[in-house]
Amino acid sequence: MQSQDKWITKIAFLGISFMLTSAYAINGAMPQMTKALGVSATQVQALATTPSIVVTVFVLLSSFIAAKLGDKKTIMLGMLLVGFAGIVPFFVTSYPIILVSRMVLGAGFGIFNSLAVSMIAVMYQGQTRATMLGWRAAVEQIGQAVLTFIAGLLLNFGWQTTFLVYLLAFPILYLFYVRVPDTTEMLAADQKNNKKTHINRNVPQNISPLVWVLTLFAAFIVIDYMAIQLSFPFMAQSLGVSGLLVSTILSLMLVAAMVGGLVYGGMQKLFGRFTLQVGLLLMVLSNFLVAFSNGNFVTLTIGVLLIGFPMQLISPFIFSQLPNLAPLKKQPFVTSIVLIGFNVGVFVEPFALSLLAKIMGNETHSVSEAAYTTIPLLGVILLIIAGVTFITNRKRA
Repeated sequence: MQSQDKWITKIAFLGISFMLTSAYAINGAMPQMTKALGVSATQVQALATTPSIVVTVFVLLSSFIAAKLGDKKTIMLGMLLVGFAGIVPFFVTSYPIILVSRMVLGAGFGIFNSLAVSMIAVMYQGQTRATMLGWRAAVEQIGQAVLTFIAGLLLNFGWQTTFLVYLLAFPILYLFYVRVPDTTEMLAADQKNNKKTHINRNVPQNISPLVWVLTLFAAFIVIDYMAIQLSFPFMAQSLGVSGLLVSTILSLMLVAAMVGGLVYGGMQKLFGRFTLQVGLLLMVLSNFLVAFSNGNFVTLTIGVLLIGFPMQLISPFIFSQLPNLAPLKKQPFVTSIVLIGFNVGVFVEPFALSLLAKIMGNETHSVSEAAYTTIPLLGVILLIIAGVTFITNRKRA
């Protein structure tokens, strides 16, 4: 069996996360697709959003598939679906067929999405686990940037050529197959050890209710993150800022998120169990900078750029807690539940902000006005969460 600690093995494993955010890589081709396929802009946009909807369904199913096939084979199945379904639009110009291929693409992502996280809990321990969780989060951001860039270059040769970006799934799959060990033996050894040490309270025997608390927390921090990300273009527009500059700043926000993932292991080593509070306080700072920028675009931009960094400190921290809250064999399931929390947060964000604005007596159809009303409230809630969890951590010390 391959050693999971070798660098090539870590690269092979992280490669699957490189593909996870590639559903949106072809968005630049949408205007050309609208004309070539003879469909409406809404129908073409559905090709970008449909994979995300299907992902949520198959994230739930992935733990059951993994129980039958094993983690490694399940990931390989998902990557095969991504590779083959992803390139279908290169060969056809039928909208219904392309839509189905995008649905299958989403199924592929959903099948291995949670396993890209949960297998880290099986393969690694301690500081190595924390570092790998951070790197995995960073690789997602890098993958989104690199694949979007490659798809943009391919667009010069026609809209169908952009879909060739999914061919990258096959060399990544091969490297994963050759270098990443099958974790079946690790899980079997863990179950055997648990039977011998069942009285050890440090070994979780059942799924802790805290998993559901973390799921709700995940949904909330995503609502805050998306509130700033999605409101920024409207806030900048109200200040007369060009769309090109807005797009550039949003791209830099992804870079900040990538940096957050890369340094998470070091931050976790430095701050330990208080890493969560550090991330929360940085998010609070971002919220207040955005909310109280008062028409100052520089302050607004600093707040927006900042939000990505703590998001990728908190996200790996949440996943790092799961091995302490459920048995290893249940890691795919609990990881799936938390991932659904993140996805639900993205979906409900517009409705949550609208509801908060209404509660605060400032119901408005202006996105920028709603943001200035709700983002400081979200910051206060984050500050309260930081305070409560800090006190809880100190009592556990």
